[in-house]
Amino acid sequence: MRIVELAALTGCTPKALRLYEAHGLLGTVARRGSYRSYGPEDVQRVHWIRQAQALGFRLAALQPLRAIDTSAGAAAVQALIRSRRRAIARELACLQAADAALAALSEELAGCEDSSGCSAADRHLLQPRT
Repeated sequence: MRIVELAALTGCTPKALRLYEAHGLLGTVARRGSYRSYGPEDVQRVHWIRQAQALGFRLAALQPLRAIDTSAGAAAVQALIRSRRRAIARELACLQAADAALAALSEELAGCEDSSGCSAADRHLLQPRT
């Protein structure tokens, strides 16, 4: 299939497909004359690339996808996934800490019906920053 057909099947633009090819993520793309020719395996690869991007991976980090059909390549992709999951766990911990701090602040300010009911230390929290 030609690039416009692959784009239609995968929801990508031809420009994005050319970018994936430039990064080597589609392997060696066959040519028929001056036209690129894609197969069903390219549809699967593009789906993997788009899914990885949706999960926060950058194209440069997806080099292991080039060899996913080998045991070493599959292991490299698994390592990439583990690394991303660790990063997400760290982000979650930071977000949970921020949420806990916001809950504590909310609890602290719960007694303030209006700014006159708050101490001077609390009032500065309620005023907009300039």
